[in-house]
Amino acid sequence: MLRVKRLPIDTYPDNTAFILRRSDGYSAEQFQALRKIRVTGDSCEILATLAVVDDDKIIGNGEIGLGEQAFRRLGLPEGAEVEIAQARRPASLEFVRRKIDGDSLGEAEIGAVIRDIANYRYSPMEIGAFLVACASFMSTQETLALTRAMLDVGSRLSWDSPLVVDKHCIGGIPGNRTSMIVVPIVAAHGLICPKTSSRAITSPCGTADVMEVLAQVDLSSEQMSSIVKKENAVLAWGGRMNLSPADDVLISVERPLRLDQFEQMVASIISKKVAAGSTHLVIDIPVGPTAKVRTQGDAVRLRKLFEYVARHMGLVTKIVFTDGSQPVGRGVGPVLEARDVMAVLRNEPDAPEDLRDHAVALAGHMLDFDPALEGGKGYSRALELLASGEALAAMERLIDAQGRNPAKPELGRLRREVEATKAGTVTSIDCERIARIARHAGAPMDQGAGIDLLHKVGSTVREGDALYRIYANSATGMGFACEFAGEGSGYEIG
Repeated sequence: MLRVKRLPIDTYPDNTAFILRRSDGYSAEQFQALRKIRVTGDSCEILATLAVVDDDKIIGNGEIGLGEQAFRRLGLPEGAEVEIAQARRPASLEFVRRKIDGDSLGEAEIGAVIRDIANYRYSPMEIGAFLVACASFMSTQETLALTRAMLDVGSRLSWDSPLVVDKHCIGGIPGNRTSMIVVPIVAAHGLICPKTSSRAITSPCGTADVMEVLAQVDLSSEQMSSIVKKENAVLAWGGRMNLSPADDVLISVERPLRLDQFEQMVASIISKKVAAGSTHLVIDIPVGPTAKVRTQGDAVRLRKLFEYVARHMGLVTKIVFTDGSQPVGRGVGPVLEARDVMAVLRNEPDAPEDLRDHAVALAGHMLDFDPALEGGKGYSRALELLASGEALAAMERLIDAQGRNPAKPELGRLRREVEATKAGTVTSIDCERIARIARHAGAPMDQGAGIDLLHKVGSTVREGDALYRIYANSATGMGFACEFAGEGSGYEIG
């Protein structure tokens, strides 16, 4: 029996247990063999990766240290007695091996894999193997099975309304922060829109990262329900609410691998929206030479996959193809994108027109779901709500309801400009490269890091003009960003 000791160590998303190497009753060889252990006590159990400690000031004899995640998931107080044993290899790993060999998996097999992933029985390496195997080939039936499995292992929200709307952009376009404009427009109209978002996977930030600049996004299901009841909407991070929790574990492995496979994307989005209680969904698929979806053929294939899975999950969808040829708005990074969003909502004269137009068009599609609104009037109604200030008022109420961030958003203290190497007209901007430069600078973890775009496609520039400005708070991040930008600015000048 070992006594639990809570260690203030963040090992997200893994469960990690720490034991003294020279503890009574164990040898170094036994420790090395116990790569993953089962920790049990008082009807509670977790699987945890084992870390061996050589300093008895951290862990003493007869103690087992648990990182923050493992301690919370075990659910026992400090000092509680637990036993450890070598963890058995999850039986579902056999299905992963079969997938690696090119087999198609059935619904029960995919369900077993997802349940084990959601219960933290897989290591990041094993999750990566599953994701890469799925990226090689995945049928539409497997995608549907994956969606159902991801939905089944988490919680589900329900709302007292036959019409619950939402929208989702598949991403890949820097600055495309339309949700934070669309949601208050829709809420001001009176439709229910419980918008939950993931953190950024391969982009400089997601909706949750940007909204966090303005307000609290780490909300419980109870908090979310209360806010939606009062304000018709919410802009929250979905990870806290246990909605499709396996997706958050998968995302934590996808992020460093920079994986964004169509089938996994569809399963992730649809499972999250159904779990959040949505009945109607607008999906924005930007298409462009450096976007996630680069050809019309790929866009049609993705649209059909969304439609197939959504139909079988009972979700009404509207798929919209949009221009993904260049970044949207001016800012790329949490603080900069929050600035652009609020400029649009405030109807400021210099607010980015492309962000405004894109958001109003998407809001119009969502409002067209309203049976009380005359067909085709959604766009004009969205425009009216934005121009009148009703959307801004809805956003301010939402920020207050979620918990306004008292700190003033601050841009990174370090600034560098990337200049044009010749005179001419900007003919194209590489979305992927701009996103990677912003991530090198530190976004989204560093909220003030990112890129302020000073010119867009069609702009005339002179040699030496600043094309964009990089912000960072760390000299290392700025160095990485400038080095990467030096290899290629992402701008083509003709």
